[in-house]
Amino acid sequence: MPDIHVSAAVIVDDAGRVLVVRKQGTTRFMQPGGKPEPGETPSQTLIRELHEELGLTLDEADLEPLGTFVSEAANEPGHRVVAEAFSVSIARAEVVVQAELAELRWITPADAETLPLAPLSTEHLLPLAWPGSGR
Repeated sequence: MPDIHVSAAVIVDDAGRVLVVRKQGTTRFMQPGGKPEPGETPSQTLIRELHEELGLTLDEADLEPLGTFVSEAANEPGHRVVAEAFSVSIARAEVVVQAELAELRWITPADAETLPLAPLSTEHLLPLAWPGSGR
């Protein structure tokens, strides 16, 4: 199964909600982030992607590495996603849908039960944001 390498952000607000986004032409929500450009490190990829997708201006000191996670790709059948994940703290008012994004939502564990989510989110990233929630 071919790998798709990405960087992803786990962003939690003061109320404990997690930011998820949906790209245009897709149905599943996932953590913001994306694929690297040639020569980019995972953190450089995430900083660029968060700026393009959400209008955030961050630097490497704003990112806390969470690890590398592997799941079935949400939007590319027959592929798996290999994600370098980072925790990012921001003010909720800072984010704006831009670039290829169609929608963003701040979700709770209850929302996650009914929202179509990417396997990477449900298997790895949301449990990091909500330890002990059963999600």
